Amino acid sequence: MNKSSENSGGEVTTAGVNPRGSKKTHAAVTSSGSAMQRYQDVIVGRRSFTGTLYFEFCSWLALVPGALGILLRKWFWRRLFGSCGSNVMFGSNVLLRHPHRMHFGNNVVISDGVILDARNTESSDVLRIDDNVMLANNVSINCKGGKVHIGENTGINAQTILHSVADSPLTIGRDVIIGPQCYLVGGSNYNTEDLTTPIWKQGIKPDGGSELADDVWLGAGVTVVGGVKIGTGSIVAAGAVVTSDMDSMSICGGVPARLLRKRTDEG
Repeated sequence: MNKSSENSGGEVTTAGVNPRGSKKTHAAVTSSGSAMQRYQDVIVGRRSFTGTLYFEFCSWLALVPGALGILLRKWFWRRLFGSCGSNVMFGSNVLLRHPHRMHFGNNVVISDGVILDARNTESSDVLRIDDNVMLANNVSINCKGGKVHIGENTGINAQTILHSVADSPLTIGRDVIIGPQCYLVGGSNYNTEDLTTPIWKQGIKPDGGSELADDVWLGAGVTVVGGVKIGTGSIVAAGAVVTSDMDSMSICGGVPARLLRKRTDEG
């Protein structure tokens, strides 16, 4: 059984956490300790009784519909986060994990059903969303041992998934448009060299993370795998799978994605 401990900063850690600052959810949920301690480790992010009570109160507010719910969450939720700017709006049924590791700029809109998971015990600055960002319904952002940063004036459409693991950050620049049902990941591949060990036990390969520069447009259903950089002003056609870097001002499409033309080419 895994043993839990507390570091010098007063934050709970658990034996069995991998070097990248995350732990498999199943292992965390089924480890030793009381049910309350496991809940605090996995959901709340720290073992504070008063903090847990406040988190529970705010979780109930997630269910309140309509304008009243938006107003109550605007008033009370800001205290959950590492930092929260002015005029941040949260829709209903938003799910939070380790909210004290999240930071929001001004005029951020989080729509209904969004999942924000900042489970990286190595950092207090795991998920950062800058000014004037909008997350549409059912967007999912997961930082299990990784980090996600979304630049200002960016829009992320419905049912898109952003995923960062194994110390492989996902960085999205300013003025980016991401279509619905996209999948962007940092740390997308498992180690597979040991043929005698199940793949899931071999862990994720750190790949340096993925990056979308400023003013990128991804069409619907685009996949960006780990370790890929997409340059400024580029466009990716709907349904493409981007497996290698794209230069600035590129237009690409296909599976795997390939360069179709440069935006600077007339005609």
